[in-house]
Order: sequence, then structure tokens, then C-alpha cells
Amino acid sequence: MSTQNPTTLTVEAAKQILKDFTCLDMQSVASPLEKQALREAILLVASLSDYQMLGVCAASTDEGFLALETYLKALGYQAVLDPNTGSTFTGSVYIKFNTLKGSYYVDGYPGTYRGVLVSCQFSSEDGVSGTYGHLPLDLFVD
Repeated sequence: MSTQNPTTLTVEAAKQILKDFTCLDMQSVASPLEKQALREAILLVASLSDYQMLGVCAASTDEGFLALETYLKALGYQAVLDPNTGSTFTGSVYIKFNTLKGSYYVDGYPGTYRGVLVSCQFSSEDGVSGTYGHLPLDLFVD
């Protein structure tokens, strides 16, 4: 995972930014500045965790794997993904990725949410743990 953090955000400020996207109705990013702040917030919080679990809720496997690839790259991971894994699914999908193991699975998804859940995992109490999202699928697409 990338440990670069060129931001001046505090952890508290990052969590507040992420709170607006956590466990609420789907939010859209209003401006390029808001998108950049959201990117910085999730990257900071993720950098303070041991590993992350990503859950992607998307309208198709193509959309889901594109989102997963961009998030993994932004977080500093190089994963080998096979979008054909979910080729038997038509319509909405859920992709779950474990960055610790580098493993993932794809399943059909009947829900209406679209976005990425980032669950930060830390093995001790003094680290940052928590689940953030649904973050925009295209957060790391320029």
C-alpha cells in the first residue's frame, strides 16, 4: 500500500469528509475540489490501517472491475484481476476484494446502491479502523 500522503488533512478532518459518504443515501461529488478532498481523505485513512477490504457495488462487471482497479492503484496495490470471473453475471454485481490476501470474488447484486465501500482493518486499538462509503465508483478516474 502507498504510504505517500501529500495532504495536510488531519485524521479527524478526513473522517469528517468521509462521514458525509458513509451509510447514507448515495452522494455525488459536487466539484473537482470536493473530489480531491474525498480522495485525500480515503487515502489518508487507508494509509493508517494494516489492510483494506473493498466492496464494489456496480451496474455491471465491467464497471465494477474498472472501479476496483482504480481504487487498488490509488491505494498502492498491484492486483491481477480477471474481469471474466464474473462474466456469468448479467446486470448488477458485487465484488469483494481483500488487499491482505489479494483475493476477490464476484456475485450478483440485487440492491440499488452503487459505489465502493472501503473497510480499513487494523490489528490494534490505536490504529484507524472503520468502513467508509459508498464512495463514488469513479473517484479515482480522471
